Amino acid sequence: MERYKNKTVARKKIVIVTPAQPGTLHGNRTTATRWAQHLLAAGHGTEVLTQWESGDQDVMIALHATRSHAAMQAWKKNNHTKPLILIMTGTDLYRDLAAGNAQALVSLEMADQIILLQPEAMQCIPLHIRSRCQVIYQSISVVKVFPKHAGCFMVTVIGHLRDEKDPLRTAIALQHIPKSMPIKIFHLGMAMQESLSAEALKLAQVDTRYQWLGQRSHQNTLRWLARSRLMVISSLMEGGAHVVSEAIALGIPVLASDIAGNRGLLGDDYQGYFPAEDDVALAKLLMRAESDPTFMLELTDAVQGRKELITPQREFNAINQLIDGAKRAAN
Repeated sequence: MERYKNKTVARKKIVIVTPAQPGTLHGNRTTATRWAQHLLAAGHGTEVLTQWESGDQDVMIALHATRSHAAMQAWKKNNHTKPLILIMTGTDLYRDLAAGNAQALVSLEMADQIILLQPEAMQCIPLHIRSRCQVIYQSISVVKVFPKHAGCFMVTVIGHLRDEKDPLRTAIALQHIPKSMPIKIFHLGMAMQESLSAEALKLAQVDTRYQWLGQRSHQNTLRWLARSRLMVISSLMEGGAHVVSEAIALGIPVLASDIAGNRGLLGDDYQGYFPAEDDVALAKLLMRAESDPTFMLELTDAVQGRKELITPQREFNAINQLIDGAKRAAN
């Protein structure tokens, strides 16, 4: 459990429930921690739990409609008049709801307010529930900018090795890129599936232009991202990837799989999309980015234009208004 205490009397006691364990770098844990910090700054007492059965909190914020379903049910049973807020994740939206998962659907019905991390996610929500939905973009503070990696066109891939991320697509794309092009891929992420980690090691042996660096600290990962020329996100499903927000904050161009979660963050007119699972198309974009300064400038300008969406102040204001609104609804 992580508890965030106020030096003064808290305005409200809030519990955030996430299935991601403390100390991990999963997106859900990152979101929960950042929300807790915003709530603390707004004067609320906050704790982050992986499960909930009882307590005297005033508001529950649950991440993951399926995996936090039991906590949401317990909250409704014990605190039926107190606000319940649900933050939808990528697997909620693009796997569980798409498959008609009963727990995910019931969680939607239970939630008093539903938070989406990018606007394209609204299309996944049943029509009669959409009035309860609100988009709050994930924020990141601008961090120190490091000099670009010298001697090569450095590309980062930041994502854990699990099927939903299609994490090895960029390494596979190297097969379609001449070795004379100075492109190098640095992949940061934890091995969550043994078969994928074995394949990553094999790909690194076959082509030394690809290196899998494993999991790094958040700050170290940001340094790798800041030094790169380009980032690739090849996911098959995303609720609104925090790493894309980080690339936007740093002004790093992104090549992204053409899925709703990426479009919701980068915009429909963004020129850096490739069809999901299409390594040939990705290779063509990588070669164009390395050889065409005008294309890189277009991507950079487009990313810079999204910065205002992911400022900490914007997210803080939205969260604060959300909790104040939940308080008024409870009265």
